[in-house]
Amino acid sequence: METVVTVAVIIFVIIAGMFLIHRLNAQHDERIGAFRYSDALPGIGRRTRKSPRAAVPKGPPARRHTP
Repeated sequence: METVVTVAVIIFVIIAGMFLIHRLNAQHDERIGAFRYSDALPGIGRRTRKSPRAAVPKGPPARRHTP
């Protein structure tokens, strides 16, 4: 009789754990779906620049330190 109860408790705990993991995965998927971290593919949906990016940064020339 004790063996049957032990097996039933083990099966119940396994089923409860499976249900808990399933719910946690569903919550995690909902959170991931709610936030957009980056584009699906690079370059898709981005606006193009009106002018090409400058090769040299603008601004005053860098001062060289000579010893």
